Amino acid sequence: MLIKNKASYDISENQVTDEAVYQQRRAVLKKLGFLGASALLPMQSNGQIFDFLDNKSQESFKQQPLTFKQAQPSSQILTPESKVISHNNFYEFGSKKDQPVELAQQFKVNPWTLKISGEVEQEITLDYDMLFSKFTLEERIYRLRCVEAWSMVIPWIGFELQKIIALAKPTSQAKYVAFETLYDPEQMPGQASRRLGGGIKYPYVEGLRIDEANNPLAFLSVGLYGKTLPPQNGAPIRLVVPWKYGFKSIKSIVGIRLLKNKPPTTWNKLAPNEYGFYANVNPEVDHPRWSQASERRITSGGLFARNRIETLPFNGYGEQVADLYKGMNLRKNY
Repeated sequence: MLIKNKASYDISENQVTDEAVYQQRRAVLKKLGFLGASALLPMQSNGQIFDFLDNKSQESFKQQPLTFKQAQPSSQILTPESKVISHNNFYEFGSKKDQPVELAQQFKVNPWTLKISGEVEQEITLDYDMLFSKFTLEERIYRLRCVEAWSMVIPWIGFELQKIIALAKPTSQAKYVAFETLYDPEQMPGQASRRLGGGIKYPYVEGLRIDEANNPLAFLSVGLYGKTLPPQNGAPIRLVVPWKYGFKSIKSIVGIRLLKNKPPTTWNKLAPNEYGFYANVNPEVDHPRWSQASERRITSGGLFARNRIETLPFNGYGEQVADLYKGMNLRKNY
């Protein structure tokens, strides 16, 4: 059964995808059992070889309804899958865009443990299979805006962050949500090498206010383009916060902790004059080294094709999130 929820930002997929590509993709997904049964295909890191889930994982998806939600219309089509899986910021596997797809090839994501703890009534631990079976999965097409002034349009698969938070029953003291990436220098060479890992102190950490985390747009992704996440994109589970710069969307999460006080975040600790805690997309607040007024949309053209478009406040999601920051000075609280 296919469940479709309507929201003010919903659009049909063929509004952001060429009609022929859209129809072909839907036919393939339906044939593979993704529509209705919602079984995801394991994503190989090179995006070329597709095998069905093992029997145990397939059983986790059995009869799981899939909801399709899409964000506001984009002036561009979906970013090609080949670009999404090969142009990555994941410093745990290297600070250059083409390093993660190469260096994450052997990254093991199963078994996996994600723990929700802190200011909660009930600590929760999810294993690999539960990440895909515990919640109803949705496909959402979101724009991703990098602080480096490039952007993509990506069809993510996952569930709302607020659902996993509600499961742990936050206490009244929970004001912030902290996230932590896996720390495993043996598997993640960027964590073992300061040069390769960009000088970051690991593990990578991020945070949101509790009201931001409970906004329906905040999303935990376990897949993209009808497949499980490839390692270079944050397998097996990552955060997607579409109104904020991409570095807020932490990858390969092992810990979610609810806190009384604002948590430290990796880039804010490394360069507080360049990367704020909030990191809302704001074309009126430039990065100290470049303008944020426009962005290069990565499309089917060459990687450096001149697809320059205007950047929108909150990445175009202001209708859904602007009230979260009512009365705040967004130049000071960047």
